[in-house]
Amino acid sequence: MSSGVVNGGVSFWYASDGFPEGRGPLEGDASADVVIVGGGYTGLWTAYYLKKAAPFLRIVVLEQKFCGYGASGRNGGWLYNGIAGRDRYAKLRGREAAVRLQRAMNDTVDEVIRVAAAEGIDADLHKGGVLEVARTPAQLARLRAFHAAETAFGETDRELYGAEETARRIRVADAVGSAWTPHGARVHPVKLVKGLAAAVEALGVVVHESTPVTEIRPKHAVTPYGTVRAPYVLRCTEGFTASLRGQRRTWLPMNSSMVVTEPLTDEQWASVGWEGRETLGDMAHAYMYAQRTADGRIALGGRGVPYRFGSRTDNDGRTRAETVAALREVLAGFFPQLAGVRIEHAWSGVLGVPRDWCATVTLDRSTGLGWAGGYVGSGVATANLAGRTLRDLVQQDSGQGGRTELTELPWVGHRVRRWEPEPLRWLGVHGMYATYRAADRRETVTHRAESSRLARWADRVAGRH
Repeated sequence: MSSGVVNGGVSFWYASDGFPEGRGPLEGDASADVVIVGGGYTGLWTAYYLKKAAPFLRIVVLEQKFCGYGASGRNGGWLYNGIAGRDRYAKLRGREAAVRLQRAMNDTVDEVIRVAAAEGIDADLHKGGVLEVARTPAQLARLRAFHAAETAFGETDRELYGAEETARRIRVADAVGSAWTPHGARVHPVKLVKGLAAAVEALGVVVHESTPVTEIRPKHAVTPYGTVRAPYVLRCTEGFTASLRGQRRTWLPMNSSMVVTEPLTDEQWASVGWEGRETLGDMAHAYMYAQRTADGRIALGGRGVPYRFGSRTDNDGRTRAETVAALREVLAGFFPQLAGVRIEHAWSGVLGVPRDWCATVTLDRSTGLGWAGGYVGSGVATANLAGRTLRDLVQQDSGQGGRTELTELPWVGHRVRRWEPEPLRWLGVHGMYATYRAADRRETVTHRAESSRLARWADRVAGRH
């Protein structure tokens, strides 16, 4: 690890904005109308919308560490319209259903911005859209196919750029093209989750931190300090789901890592461009994601060690030195003019991956158990749509409402098989990402327009198509 790089400490976002003051743990058995397990974006949005719709509801949120400890406080700050599983839902439920899901996600970006403004949450939001670049002929072919597919799903306000137009937005080395959508915004993840937690408490929701839930069963959320009983128990635990009893193979906790640079000088920014402050991604199989932060840094992420044996999760975001070095190489590859820029902070977090890579929202009306997640890295906006959908499902089941446009979306009620037992899980995931990286290397060397067969093989093994 390079000298001076802060490693872990949950995330740079907490280092820059400070840790929240702790909320007290549960103090014995309790009862509620709705108990929500997990104090990240999904749990807090669900609590927010439920309490807004039905102020009389007694809602309790149980969080094992503090609100935003997981992916909600560690992500890349991409508030955008991507949702895991849309293409599969088109096959399962029909194209029109998938188009409705995509339109709901497009609207969700603006909904988060609207609520942040209404609640006075200053989360460094900037709606500059999403720019995804191609740097090889194979990536360019995938980019064009991706752009055509998104347009076919109703996103007609997208734009496709060549090399010169791309450079006018952001000067990425070797970029041969890019696609831009307006449905995206940069956000400071921790400022958003801290503001949302405060808004939820102000509405009268009870939030208990330092309260790990060890088991969820109908009408019960069990913790070491007592059990909360409620007609509805909603699991909103994303990458930490495997720690619950009986859930080890439900969603795989996929690891993603990030680094952030020191603040860039005006001259350095002039050499990069990026005046539109778009979120930035690429079309590599082992893709990267980045943003220009409000305080003038580049925050950049990608896969490091993708998975820990036995579905274990990290300890406060510590990251291996080789992962930091790999992300530094990505930064230097994209922006050679910044090769000497210092990396100040590195961290990791986990995201939830279902076996079919499809995000879901479900309420089992026979048990009162509900859950949402499996966002596969697209959770910043998707969690908001999930929270509004869980609100509608609870209201529908309790007789306070009926069917809505959200309850009819194709991801509602979707079930998927569990992940394979170990060591197959570990071997499969590590083999998949090693293959993706090999495919990227091959495409860079061969300069062929078609995607590497290695990547197509990995997609089939992973169940992504």
